[in-house]
Amino acid sequence: MNMIPQVKNLELIQAIKPSMRYDSSKESFAEWQKKARQKLIELCGIPSMKKCDPMFNIEFTEEFDTFTETRFTIQTEENYFLPAHLWVPKGKEGKLPLCICLQGHSKGMHISMGRPKYEGDEVTISGGDRDFAPQIVKEGFIALVIEQRNFGECAGTEKGPNCYVSSMAAILNGRTTIGERVWDISRTLDAVLENFDMVDEANIYCMGNSGGGTATFYASCIDERISLSMPSCAVCTYKHSIAAMNHCACNFIPNIAKYFDMGDLAGLIAPRKFILVHGVQDRIFPEAGVYETFDIVKKMFEAAGVPDNCRLVSGEEGHRFYAAKSWPVVHELTNK
Repeated sequence: MNMIPQVKNLELIQAIKPSMRYDSSKESFAEWQKKARQKLIELCGIPSMKKCDPMFNIEFTEEFDTFTETRFTIQTEENYFLPAHLWVPKGKEGKLPLCICLQGHSKGMHISMGRPKYEGDEVTISGGDRDFAPQIVKEGFIALVIEQRNFGECAGTEKGPNCYVSSMAAILNGRTTIGERVWDISRTLDAVLENFDMVDEANIYCMGNSGGGTATFYASCIDERISLSMPSCAVCTYKHSIAAMNHCACNFIPNIAKYFDMGDLAGLIAPRKFILVHGVQDRIFPEAGVYETFDIVKKMFEAAGVPDNCRLVSGEEGHRFYAAKSWPVVHELTNK
């Protein structure tokens, strides 16, 4: 009987020892980081993306009881425009930490703002602590909400994301959707730092759940301005998660398993702060793969000389964020 192709490929991934896994007997940690970050940038297809005039445009500013909201658009690549919202808490003095919040594989960034737009949104938001922007403002930070490619206003639909054709076309072009989303995050951050002077550039955080956690993780590996990374329900071994079951095409980076697993890549975040959030009942990022990954993460942070800068937050349920458990860890690690 012929083996199912997906099973065969999973077997191949299970047998791989990543060729660029850090080995202290061969190179220093700093040397490994430089080489590994460049390889990840290459695998994501980011070198094909070019900076352009951001054409920064504020569409409106609105006052609420506890925050001021500014909606703006920027051009991250020629002829590609991205909408974003900045929420600045009221009653705070001086420069404030900024937290980039990235909705999961969902109907759009309105989820991150806790603003139901389509049928089922209320359950999505309230059932998983997915209203990131209100949480961030409550914690005393500035919230930056970004619409990711193929979601919401960036070609999504009221039924959900629209990733497949775009992700496959990106691969044809030597790019990846993950790389494009990371690029958008960095270019939006450029625009915010240039146009809003209330941001504390030394304290830039990034968080997201599920697909937003994936974007959070890779953006944090590549953009060193992110001082704290908090992906939830996204970081796991490839063999337990992405390669083991049906996932959207936007999760895949060609050839990456030959070089790294996600635990290895977390070494690119060190010595910055890293909080891995997961649910013990998460079926698509299983706890066995999360624990195996975090064992590698701890070794990477030990190699960087900062073993206390990585934490694991375990929620008792499934594929969701865990606000009550996670935010105290953020404050502990940042003293903010």
